Amino acid sequence: MESIQIKTIADLRKGETAIISKIVDNELALKLLEMGCLPGESVTLQHIAPLGDPICIRVSGYSLSLRKREASAIQLDNGKSHSGPSDNHTSVKETSNWVS
Repeated sequence: MESIQIKTIADLRKGETAIISKIVDNELALKLLEMGCLPGESVTLQHIAPLGDPICIRVSGYSLSLRKREASAIQLDNGKSHSGPSDNHTSVKETSNWVS
């Protein structure tokens, strides 16, 4: 039986790009959505602090610093990450799926 691993922003490698699928922490959801971490947005991991926390991502046209705990609350579309430049994907999925 094959297990499905759900990837989060905290799992990205430096320079890797992926598409946000949803936010799984209800307490952080509003803060992250207001900062531009919207489902359907392309996100790229730009920098990692020397001790691994915080990290800097590129989302919605600007750089954003997040704690690893915050980054692990943002799930990514499986199989849609790549190491190339951001494609600035801006389509929005159904809003009912944004927060779980």
